[in-house]
Amino acid sequence: MSSGSEAGGMRQGAVPGPRGAELPLPPAAVPGGPQDGDIADGLEEAYWSVYDGAASKATVGQILARLPRIVRQIGQLAWNADRTSTVAVVVLQLASAAMMAFGLMASVAVLRELFAEGPTPDRVRAAIPQLLVVVGFLAARALLEAGVAVAQARVTPKIRTALECEFLTLTAHVRLEVVDDADWHDEAYRANDRGLFYARQIVGQVVSLAAALLGLVGTAGVLGVLHPALLPLLLLSVLPVGAAAVRSARARFHSFKRWNTLQRRVRVFSWLLLERDAAAELRSDTAQGALLEEHYGLTTRIAEEDTRLGVSSARLALAGRAVGGIGTGITYTALGAMLIAGWLPLAAGAGAVLAIQAAQSSLTRLVDVSHLVYEHAMWVDDLLAFQERCRTLQPRRSGLPAPEMVKAIALDDVSFTYPGKDTPALNGISMTLRAGQTVAFVGVNGSGKSTCARLLAGLYEPQDGGTVCWDGVNVLDMDAESLQARVGCVLQDPVRFPFSALANLTVSRGTLTEADPQRALDAARASGAEQVIAGLPGRWEALLSKRFRGGQELSAGQWAKVAVARGLYKNAPVLLLDEPTASMDPRAEHAVYEAVLRDTPRPDQITVLISHRLASVVACDRIFVFDGGRITESGTHQELMSIGGEYAAMFTLQAAGYRARAGETA
Repeated sequence: MSSGSEAGGMRQGAVPGPRGAELPLPPAAVPGGPQDGDIADGLEEAYWSVYDGAASKATVGQILARLPRIVRQIGQLAWNADRTSTVAVVVLQLASAAMMAFGLMASVAVLRELFAEGPTPDRVRAAIPQLLVVVGFLAARALLEAGVAVAQARVTPKIRTALECEFLTLTAHVRLEVVDDADWHDEAYRANDRGLFYARQIVGQVVSLAAALLGLVGTAGVLGVLHPALLPLLLLSVLPVGAAAVRSARARFHSFKRWNTLQRRVRVFSWLLLERDAAAELRSDTAQGALLEEHYGLTTRIAEEDTRLGVSSARLALAGRAVGGIGTGITYTALGAMLIAGWLPLAAGAGAVLAIQAAQSSLTRLVDVSHLVYEHAMWVDDLLAFQERCRTLQPRRSGLPAPEMVKAIALDDVSFTYPGKDTPALNGISMTLRAGQTVAFVGVNGSGKSTCARLLAGLYEPQDGGTVCWDGVNVLDMDAESLQARVGCVLQDPVRFPFSALANLTVSRGTLTEADPQRALDAARASGAEQVIAGLPGRWEALLSKRFRGGQELSAGQWAKVAVARGLYKNAPVLLLDEPTASMDPRAEHAVYEAVLRDTPRPDQITVLISHRLASVVACDRIFVFDGGRITESGTHQELMSIGGEYAAMFTLQAAGYRARAGETA
């Protein structure tokens, strides 16, 4: 059937469907989410969970091969943060391990006295000096471990502070087009959520790893002193325990990975039931019961999964203990044979038992901490790699400072394409803006208006050889941040800074605590924010956030007035207004445009207005019409209306809508 017959057969007033597609009737019932298989399969992997469970997949060889590099890396971070405390941790940890080994040897001496020939009271009295030595070694070890804890407590917060400050400094200054990249955004949040957290945790884990390793080496040394043949017995005893510990650690890490994913599914429903923005519609639709039913179904399945994982872990622990028990039994049997054959004194045999038990405990701890360090080091690596990447994405901090005043800004053949996009947002734009002018950018959504404004503001830089020049000087030859400081931006969705009303203005000049009182009052009057601030408890000092006790909450229109005041307070030679009054009522919008564009024109300022409400741009000195990343028309309102092009069509359409509404009201 032809398109004409389709149009003719369409019922008048019906909404046409998408071309070339026919939507069938939906089913009468659908599940709330994936019902079969692994409950975790229905979710995409979150950006912050990419390394969860990595330790459950790594082999022992992979973990052991990577540990030295991890220890060096963490040691370097600690050394840079606090050299004295780092040296103290290393020295005290080594001394603590030595005290443990000496304590074992002293324990053997005690046993030797107790197992010697003679009356029991004499043997006990003879063992007292050696027992006091054991107590001394234990006390010294306790003091040394306390010293390790104190030194670690000094260095760990400094590592966290240094990394966090550097992370925020780098991310806060990367070029704007980088922030627009979704992949970079995910990396930033992953580094913040996980990298900084585990950077703090991993210092203590590396210390525990070193303690376990030194303890294992110390006990092996004690056994070697008692009798060289005891060393193979140590391996026979600890290897089964180590194998069981590896299996148990992997199971725990795998369980944690699944638990995280399962909880994300539940949080979807918990969030909807608790979220303020969803509350009104949730109650209007009486949808609480449906969401609670799905939530209960998910939590029931998660409970079943938790039970399964718990039972599996218990079985694995039992198997590990059984295998470890067999190895320990063989070890003790061989040890007994050595005693019977006279290869080893009874006291030395008892000391060997103590050393083997200590070695088993150290090995289990070593395996557990090794898995933790291996996995958490991936997050720290991720953080450090992200910071290194951010260092290459910083704006220019060299070149000429931007001028305090500008007479003309010229764009010549400027193009710009957003990261990950094939179609350019701007394609060969050229224009000249002069001081004292009020210029308007108009066009449909996505036509390039805001992108062009951000190029003017120095937030983006031209591509493909295009240039933006301030009084003949290419902006690429200027310090980027000094350029941005010369432009005041008022955006459609302004940041709602959780600061005082006054700080919400002064932040535009890089301060939260210092103000020019007269300039602040003038900006508030011109923007219409004067009445907003005057009506607040505390006025200029009122906190504009409900996060604080006594904080105030503003409407969207009130925030828009504060944002305009912020842009005016900056007192920059270029002022960009990107749909600044979209959330204002008509009277407030009219007052802002009268004050900003007509009542107080500045002969030394370039004002650029972006608006879909064409009535507000009529009085502008020049209007540029954007379409598909290009400028298709430019001129005054009268010139563009006389052309009868796209601008005239849009203006006529809006005017007709207002006339129609006025007629209906009349």
